[in-house]
Amino acid sequence: MNSAEDTGIRWGTGAARGVLATTILGSGMAMLDGTIVNVALPRIGAELNASVAGLQWILDGYLLALAALILVAGSLGDRYGRRRVYLVGVVWFGVASGLCAAATSTEMLVAMRILQGIGGALLTPGSLAILQASFAHDARARAIGAWSGLGGIAAAAGPLLGGFLVQVWSWRLAFLINVPIAVAVVLMARRFVPESRDPDATGHPDFGAAALGALGLAGVTGALVEAPARGIGDPLVLVAGLLGIAGLAAFVVVQHRSREPLVPPSLFRDRTFTLSNALTFVVYAALGGVMMLLVMQLQVSLGYSPTASGLAGLPLTVIMLLLSGRSGALAQRIGPRLQLVAGPIVVGIGMLLMLRIAPGASYLGTVLPAVVVFGLGLAIVVAPVTATVLAAAPDRYAGVASGVNNAIARSGGLLAVAVLPAAAGLTGEAYADPVALTAGWRTALIICAALAIAGGLIALGIHNGVLAPPAEPQPDDECPHLGECYHCGVEGPPTHVRGGSSVAGS
Repeated sequence: MNSAEDTGIRWGTGAARGVLATTILGSGMAMLDGTIVNVALPRIGAELNASVAGLQWILDGYLLALAALILVAGSLGDRYGRRRVYLVGVVWFGVASGLCAAATSTEMLVAMRILQGIGGALLTPGSLAILQASFAHDARARAIGAWSGLGGIAAAAGPLLGGFLVQVWSWRLAFLINVPIAVAVVLMARRFVPESRDPDATGHPDFGAAALGALGLAGVTGALVEAPARGIGDPLVLVAGLLGIAGLAAFVVVQHRSREPLVPPSLFRDRTFTLSNALTFVVYAALGGVMMLLVMQLQVSLGYSPTASGLAGLPLTVIMLLLSGRSGALAQRIGPRLQLVAGPIVVGIGMLLMLRIAPGASYLGTVLPAVVVFGLGLAIVVAPVTATVLAAAPDRYAGVASGVNNAIARSGGLLAVAVLPAAAGLTGEAYADPVALTAGWRTALIICAALAIAGGLIALGIHNGVLAPPAEPQPDDECPHLGECYHCGVEGPPTHVRGGSSVAGS
């Protein structure tokens, strides 16, 4: 595996630029698609005569497949080659995107989005795992920062590009644009990306456990999306909810009993790994809710065109481009805790400033300040939290750790899209009514701001030295982990600690 500190790719080399460009373009394609679809939702809803639940499923069908399969995808990459699985995902995503563009009904589009989510699950953890396995230790946080910043441009530019494409011709272009990007990624990966895998992985990934996880997420999400329209007592809602809870519970039990678990429970013995994933969940839940509703609020309540609503988020693109790489490098230098505490709080403040985005509000006086503060918060937190999650896990689990973090991020966004409209009072055709949408928008912002700020408080318990280079093992060091220590790799009293201090400590 190409993760050894003395053999990894060094920052600033041609190899580094090639690997970065390939992973950014591939994962950026998936990020771009998500934000483009958000902008296209009003046009999709009008052309396909979709309800709020239909629009939710267009988003959640993709997120559901992504979140449900991303764990097994990360494990596949560790076993069979991270580049290989990444390429399969890119090709799958491109083909599914073409099928989405051909959809003639809401149901057909939802089905094709589920297929697209499978491709996204295969490629998304692979991009981060490739970076973690390919770069030298002292270059990883910087590489992940560049990946976050440049990849974040795709997410932030989505509304602008999506608005332009929708206005020029049709929402179908929002999907067709992925096809040439996928072709370019395949060509670049074959040239620049080295293959890597976990040499100790044996057997096959636990597909049964993956099925249980998928069943759990599908059931819970289905119940949450359909409950507002059907009622909690509806048989379909009850059965889906119970199956979902049972599936998730069974998934946890199977992971603890399995000799080759899909998600090694030992990963969660590390407090930093657990807390940084909890932070990811609440921040991405808040982010998913706001990004879904912001473009709708701008278009429906403030009368922006699709292109204008995309332009409104342009400062976010600039901020992520300029600051994310520097944010990752700063976290490597001073430790990530300060940024992981401050970033989500700044994101929450930006969301509270968005309360003023209502009919009659000006762009310069209202929308721009909120977007700038919101973007600063994202630039502060996104790269450090990703680097922290990966650094808190052993290198051999790079694919699994990336899969876990991506699954948690997508699950947060998925549940936000499923729950937030109902919690904010947006049901039926309310999204087309400016008065109802504005009222729901304000309620949703308060919920999302609270979630984001909670993420900053969670980060107080994260170990600040997790990004420091590992020290050489010393026999007289003592590790405070109980039982089997996956950093030290021994049972009983371990012989040393990674980095000279407990990663689980503070």
